[in-house]
Amino acid sequence: MSHPQSYEILIVPAFTDDKAPAAGGGDTGASVRGAAAARGSGAPGPGAAIRSAVVTATGETGETGYPRYAGDGMVADIDPRTRAVEGLLVDGSELDYGLVARLAEQDADTGVDAGAGT
Repeated sequence: MSHPQSYEILIVPAFTDDKAPAAGGGDTGASVRGAAAARGSGAPGPGAAIRSAVVTATGETGETGYPRYAGDGMVADIDPRTRAVEGLLVDGSELDYGLVARLAEQDADTGVDAGAGT
């Protein structure tokens, strides 16, 4: 089975209510897509990503049994079928309470991120 070679992971506040699954998959919602504009103003807007990273496949399997991806200070185990982030370390530590990881939506034709950018 072939797995995607990269994903963009967005770290967002858990209180964001944009009708998107908290761990990945589906539409990330307008509030997360607005993250790039909010970051340009110097302060994140409500529901904006507070950090993002593009992670690429390492060829290893993580402790969760899913493919491992790494990059920009993040190491993640991602289920490619459901697009759920099953395990995540940010700068070697687990996420703080109140934060969740989401995968940015990819453009099916080009593989380029169609959601919030870095």
